[in-house]
Amino acid sequence: MSTDRSVDPAPATGSAAPAGQARGDQRHDLLHGRQHGSTARVRGARDTGPQGGPQSLRTRTAAAVRRQPPGAWLTGLAAAALYILFSVTQWNQLASPSWDLGIFTQLAKAYAGFGAPIVPIKGEGFNLLGDHFHPLLVLLAPAYALAPSGLTLLIVQDLLFGLSVAVVARAGTRFLGPVAGIAVGIAYALSWGLQSAVAAQFHEIAFAVPLLALSLEAVLLRRVVPAVVSGGLLVFVKEDLGLTVVALGLVLAWRLRTPAGLWLAAWGALWLVVSVRVILPALNAAGQYDYSDRIDVGGMAADPADAVVGLVSGTAKYETLLLLLVAGGFLFLRSPLGLVLVPTLLWRFASSEEWYWGHEWHYSAVLMPVLFLALVDGVHLLRTDPRAWVRTAALAGVPAAVAACLVLLPAQKFAVLAEPETYRPSERWDAAHRMMDLIPAGSTVESGVVLMAYLTPEARVYWLGNTNPAPDYLIVDADDWSWGGVRPGDAEAHAEQRYPGTDYTLVFGEDGYQLVEREG
Repeated sequence: MSTDRSVDPAPATGSAAPAGQARGDQRHDLLHGRQHGSTARVRGARDTGPQGGPQSLRTRTAAAVRRQPPGAWLTGLAAAALYILFSVTQWNQLASPSWDLGIFTQLAKAYAGFGAPIVPIKGEGFNLLGDHFHPLLVLLAPAYALAPSGLTLLIVQDLLFGLSVAVVARAGTRFLGPVAGIAVGIAYALSWGLQSAVAAQFHEIAFAVPLLALSLEAVLLRRVVPAVVSGGLLVFVKEDLGLTVVALGLVLAWRLRTPAGLWLAAWGALWLVVSVRVILPALNAAGQYDYSDRIDVGGMAADPADAVVGLVSGTAKYETLLLLLVAGGFLFLRSPLGLVLVPTLLWRFASSEEWYWGHEWHYSAVLMPVLFLALVDGVHLLRTDPRAWVRTAALAGVPAAVAACLVLLPAQKFAVLAEPETYRPSERWDAAHRMMDLIPAGSTVESGVVLMAYLTPEARVYWLGNTNPAPDYLIVDADDWSWGGVRPGDAEAHAEQRYPGTDYTLVFGEDGYQLVEREG
């Protein structure tokens, strides 16, 4: 990947000027921009005097709003609406691909109640800040307090993803013109990484996606403070993003020739070490970082050659890399922003957990804003290249990304939105809710994965796979995948065997659901 510095955004019209003229125009534009910026700053200083402060602030805010490209924000709103539609259909179908939505719903409930993020689904007294370092998730509290439901978290994630779409489309519009910019925004909105993340339901990376988009857009616009602030917040989303912040800081330092980038890189490295070595072990019941065994650092250091072979071996890894190349129209490789992809790919491919390698789940969501903003930058840089054939090749970048998006679409998660049955609620919806209505608020209940997020707002929920205190209620769901191949046929007998010395009575049995209540 090239590490050349970019020029300021040029008008996205026609073909590029001859090389000498283009360089002269760029120097003129840069000088003019500096002069204009100085004048604007002086004028702004005069406007913010003691008598005109509030009026000046309103004027500047109104001007900033008027400068926003409406097409970009409409694209973001449309994307958010599409994501919400998908999430609502999932919710109504009782679709729960993992236990994470239940876990994060308990976290949001705890924060909304001004408590520590204790998540009984992970174990009695389990502090989720001892699992992953994500203090920024405290921002879920107001939304959950307003609408206490697992669906609220899905909608929050959808809105955050929609915000990132608006940012990517806005950057595309500013650097490539309105048509190409909106096209990039649409390809990004429908990218395989975001679709997989929406389908995987809520994860903490919901906050990382817009923060990355905002930070990288600021880099392209040569705005150091917004780039540093947005990028710096990533360390509070998840501990591994400290590596991403290091890469982001180094790119910022090189691209804008600013020491602020080096400070940002140091910030990312500091929080990576502090979170993994200090905070997570301190809050973890076992006094350790639970994911330290996912990468054999010692083994890699002992045999570097084998480690390199391992990094690039595996069909799932090839598929992920190929999808990145195709979705990014290949021209993202021209931009140094693409280097920000590297840390996430390295830790995923170095891990012994194979589900990190592929394109499923939410792991690639943080790659998507990097990929598409690097595409915007790459095309913009190539448009100003002195070689005519390179400028001509730049014209293919955005169409290639859009074409790839359309070709991949039928095989992606959102393809089900074209099927009428997607919009029908689960046939077991009524039975499930009539059963859950029998559980008094504040009760403890043990359940499989599928109903955990639905139960959490009113009950204290345990997962059936852990060692739990005897719950007030226990649910056996014949269709819940948590049981594996052995599903208890008699919920009473199962509960009394699981918790010796207790007596349970069946209070609901319908549509494959059994609910038993503890006596006494």
